[in-house]
Amino acid sequence: MLEKLDVAWRIVATGFCFLVFGLAGLALGLLCVPVLLIFFRDPKQRTRGARFIVHHFFRFFIGLMRFVRVLDYELYGLEKLQRPGLLILANHPTLIDVIFIISLIPQSGCVVKSALARNPFTRGPVKAAGYITNDAGIAMVDDCRAHLEQNETIVIFPQGTRTPMSGEIELQRGAANVAIRCRKAITPVSITCIPRGLAKSQKWYQVPKRRMHFTIRVHDDLQLDPFLEPGTAEPLAVRRLNAHLKTFFEQESGRAAS
Repeated sequence: MLEKLDVAWRIVATGFCFLVFGLAGLALGLLCVPVLLIFFRDPKQRTRGARFIVHHFFRFFIGLMRFVRVLDYELYGLEKLQRPGLLILANHPTLIDVIFIISLIPQSGCVVKSALARNPFTRGPVKAAGYITNDAGIAMVDDCRAHLEQNETIVIFPQGTRTPMSGEIELQRGAANVAIRCRKAITPVSITCIPRGLAKSQKWYQVPKRRMHFTIRVHDDLQLDPFLEPGTAEPLAVRRLNAHLKTFFEQESGRAAS
């Protein structure tokens, strides 16, 4: 009986949290963005202001989900995220991974799905914060390079979509392309969620039998020297790096599940 009541509560609480998120997204687009345009003439300052607001709202949202007992979490190695100009690559098991990572970094760019730039609930914050959409092909690499050259942090989810319930991880090559072409070391972040919830093909109301527990671990930087040996063509280096990242995230996911 208590278990059924707990599940029912988490369904209601999850719906409430996403309602808050949607309304706040609209408010950010309709109110905060125009205010930034008034007070900051410099586009860079406006972007920094928008990222500051998004970061703190995401922190509030994760705190709200924890407060209403939808989820709990453990964080490891966060001090490694306090450096500027990082290229952060993370796996993508749940719907709220982007929110989690941005909530940990006060100033960060991010590569997001192009659908978020069209969604009325997220369009305003995504545009104001200068986030990069993942449908731009080689232009995405150039955009990331421009941000990294200005010592800005960029967050990319190489899978491009959430991990399926089968647990199989497939990576697109865009993130590896950015790292190799920009000659930028990678800061890997592994995200696990046990039991699985908010996963691909799961509806928001299909909550697990117990509260989701997230473990977010920031690993040591992955240097590119082993993939860029003298004479190695960039496309080959990209393929090797992508294969290495796939193995790494699979091992981390398997280690957490065991």
